[in-house]
Amino acid sequence: MPPTVSARLDSMAEPTPLLAAKTYDDASVFQPENLLREGRRQRGRPEVEVPAVCLLDPDGDVVRHLQRHGLATDHPGWACYHTTLHTFDLGDTEVGIVGCAVGAPFAVLIAEQLAASGCELVVSITSSGSITAVADPPYFVLIDRALRDEGTSLHYMPPSPWSDAPQHLLRGLDGAFESATQPVVVGSTWTTDAPYRETPTAIARAESFGVLAVEMEAAALYAYAAARGRDVICVAHVTNTMATDGDDFEKGEADGALAALEVYGAIIAALRRAAPTPGPAR
Repeated sequence: MPPTVSARLDSMAEPTPLLAAKTYDDASVFQPENLLREGRRQRGRPEVEVPAVCLLDPDGDVVRHLQRHGLATDHPGWACYHTTLHTFDLGDTEVGIVGCAVGAPFAVLIAEQLAASGCELVVSITSSGSITAVADPPYFVLIDRALRDEGTSLHYMPPSPWSDAPQHLLRGLDGAFESATQPVVVGSTWTTDAPYRETPTAIARAESFGVLAVEMEAAALYAYAAARGRDVICVAHVTNTMATDGDDFEKGEADGALAALEVYGAIIAALRRAAPTPGPAR
């Protein structure tokens, strides 16, 4: 009898399918533009671009705060099957925001669809656990690189230890938080797919690399940004010590929404100041 599919897989030379059949220069057959086209068709949505700046709010605290205060408006053209895109004014900028896009695959799925819908900059602020304490939680870490302990980044970039933030964005954020009331440091994080497998051995390994916090999205978002030439910046909101110590996961006023909005706003304002001024038309 011919071997079963399972038997053929068992005989593969590769240690795991996650590392097999990766041709990084190949375009995907399944494209976000096609998914959104069908979403618009099925839901009767108009083809309306999303704001140029969109935020990811994995915990959903900011979205819930905006909704409670009547500040969030549903975007009419967002055709994603899984989420709602809200818009609101942050300072003098209209921005979009997607709540509860938690985990590497989901965050990148949304980032791809936002880019296909007209978004030029994605900013993600995600709740994180402390690995190397630099302050008492809560505080923020502007993530300059993320340890790739998840699967999504391996579909965008060959294996390597780290995913780096876009360097031009980091340069643009130099000094961005000097007047902020929220404590913000720059450092690295560990991105995991399995929050309930943060074992003492894994934590010690991350700590040995100087990692400040553990989260679930940054390595994948940065790999996507590098592979697709997109602008993405990720921030970890360090809110807990993995519930190992006393009262934990305290984010501050409005479940941390006000603090996160201040950091979102500082990032957008700094990157706007750093953007090159267009030259005269020719």
